[in-house]
Amino acid sequence: FRDTLGERAGPQLDVVATVVQRLAVLLAGGVAPASTWGYLAERSDASAVLQRVAREVTAGRDASTAIVESVNRRPSVDDTAWRGVAAAWAVATEVGAPLSPALDAFAVSLRALAQVQRDQEVALAGPVASARLVMVLPLVAVLFGVALGFDTMAILFTSIPGAACVIVGLGLMGVARWWNSVLVASARLRDLTPGLGLDLMAIAVSGGGSLDRAKSSVARSLERAGLSTAPDAVLDDILALSQRAGVPAAALLASEAGQVRRCAKAEGERRAASLGVSLMLPLGVCVLPAFMLLGVAPLLISVVTSTVTSL
Repeated sequence: FRDTLGERAGPQLDVVATVVQRLAVLLAGGVAPASTWGYLAERSDASAVLQRVAREVTAGRDASTAIVESVNRRPSVDDTAWRGVAAAWAVATEVGAPLSPALDAFAVSLRALAQVQRDQEVALAGPVASARLVMVLPLVAVLFGVALGFDTMAILFTSIPGAACVIVGLGLMGVARWWNSVLVASARLRDLTPGLGLDLMAIAVSGGGSLDRAKSSVARSLERAGLSTAPDAVLDDILALSQRAGVPAAALLASEAGQVRRCAKAEGERRAASLGVSLMLPLGVCVLPAFMLLGVAPLLISVVTSTVTSL
């Protein structure tokens, strides 16, 4: 299941969040925006994206553009996080919001997203481990037959019935592996950046401009960063509430973004819980028949063959 599990996104998001947090601290300390990237890229553990962005920014390129181009050149598991950084930087720059507080708030958002993904990985660990264990049952059955003294391997590879068992059994195991992969993938979070649009809008309105300008800036920044720009009904509701109540929208948006992430976490845990039941389907349909074909059938064939020979 290496292909279904992939790299751990939570720790990767934490790494990006640390970079964003350090950028915020350096900017708050009076360091020029272009210089902050260079200082962070000097570290021995600096990522390839960070190093490339530092070179581009030092050469006079816009940071958000440099981030997107760097990610496009070398895709990785933390692409979405970096694209979010690019969008946040672009929004803060365009609307005139202070970069340091904006990046600090975005770092908090990234850490919350990382925690959501870690929690789901923990919830998925049990069902995935069970699926891995079940996949080795046919091999255990073959070894068990050999241990009992039956000529299992010879039956499987030198007789026509045995060859048929091998072909069908391995085919069933392949189907089971694919089926398990699909089920595990469907249980994972589909939206890796829940609440991102709300966080970006909170940054945009902190610049003091109009709501229409803030919404346009967020939409443009998301599009340039290669992220979804679909209309957000929740965003419109929050902005309408802010206007009716006459209160600043930034706090409402940040609070709603946190709620979106909590809902995403709950949904991920629900999917992980249902995965344990769903994985029983490939077990019953594919793995157990493969167990019978590769483990039990050779034993029966061996017994029948030896009985006929003795007669």
